[in-house]
Amino acid sequence: MKTTKRFTTPGGVVAVAAATMLVLSGCSGSGGGEEVAQTDSGGKITVWVDPPRVPAAEAFETAHPDIEIDIVQIDGTVGGKTVQQQFAQFDAAGSGWPDAIFFPSNDDIAWATSSLSNYAADLSDELADVIDGYDPAVLSMCDVDDQIRCLRNDAAPDVFWYNAKFFADNGYTAPTTWEEYGTLAATIAAEHPGKVSAFLGDAYAPDRYLWAADCPTNDRLSETEAHINLEDPNCQRAKDLLTTIVEGGAASPLGIFDADAAVTGKDLVMSPGALWWGDYLFNQTWAIPAGEMQATAPLTWEGESSPSAGNEGGGLWGMSSHITGKQLENAKTFMTFVATDPAWQVELTTGLPAFGPVQDDWIAKQASADYFYDTDATFAAFKDAIGAVPGDHAYMLYNTGSVWTESVTPALVAGKSVDEAWTAFGDELVNQAKAQGYTVVEEK
Repeated sequence: MKTTKRFTTPGGVVAVAAATMLVLSGCSGSGGGEEVAQTDSGGKITVWVDPPRVPAAEAFETAHPDIEIDIVQIDGTVGGKTVQQQFAQFDAAGSGWPDAIFFPSNDDIAWATSSLSNYAADLSDELADVIDGYDPAVLSMCDVDDQIRCLRNDAAPDVFWYNAKFFADNGYTAPTTWEEYGTLAATIAAEHPGKVSAFLGDAYAPDRYLWAADCPTNDRLSETEAHINLEDPNCQRAKDLLTTIVEGGAASPLGIFDADAAVTGKDLVMSPGALWWGDYLFNQTWAIPAGEMQATAPLTWEGESSPSAGNEGGGLWGMSSHITGKQLENAKTFMTFVATDPAWQVELTTGLPAFGPVQDDWIAKQASADYFYDTDATFAAFKDAIGAVPGDHAYMLYNTGSVWTESVTPALVAGKSVDEAWTAFGDELVNQAKAQGYTVVEEK
């Protein structure tokens, strides 16, 4: 009979990990980076998922009653270190890893593919048919040294969101360039005090603006070398944009997940933001009335011919490199299901599936709610945005979003200038990269 374990609090997971380590303490460790013999449990698999992905694992149970599975709910805090610390213990012991995992932070793929851990399997051959269903731009974050080391759960590029009803009522036209956006944000703030055109206090803020500007904050040259240069012209255009918005009184220092953002969010008139903002943020969290918000294609920087967008989330599934035989085959079946099966990717998930063949079915289901000002235009923008994300942005051992919230956010709350916040952010980003063992270069 199949057994399923559930731990509904992060503390429960920590307790299980601690108990596991007591058992493993008598085992010989593998040593960092050493080869570990692949094992086969006979088919039963253990999967680790954060709370929003528990339904994915449960849907797999229903669809595959013949496969024994233990589901462990883990701490889903973005930027948290609990899971990484547990894996370091498993790496040292040479045992204990889950067979598949939904990484709480996309940055986790950096340590999971490092030579010290080598947990995440290369899926290039194991799941080649699944990989063929992805747009390469969507899967680029999983391409580590020409190996596909994870699968994207959902595509999360930014589109440009605006309150189309407010724009129509007041005679505004949606911008098409980043520079127009900054100027219009200041204009609207002057003409309609209290209206907001940017949230700058959350960990996704640098993705919305710096990644969209193709600013080298996460340019991975190798496992040990990173290109970071906040003085790069691409970074400076992002800084200039933020200066215009902040000095124009159009920015909120809140983060999109802050409790007070639910109040301020009702005054949002425009902003770049991920696809999932539409249903999760505007509809479910901020309760903005139907028929107001609309998405359009990502903005273009002046002097360039193609739009450019950041990416916020779009979680990653990883599979253990330490398994073989029936255990491996069942883990592959699980990975295929959570990446491609409509029972999860259409019926249950809230984000646009990263796997291309089920995107239209998901869009049809979501569009039936008719929440947006122009539903057809909004979902057309979703698909257009996928190819607009600059591809030379990697997930690193340092967390750019955490550095942002620890430097820029408090500076803006204290009323400091963007220039002061920018300097603090750049200095700390380099410090964090070096602390993680990277050699930082300013030029490629």
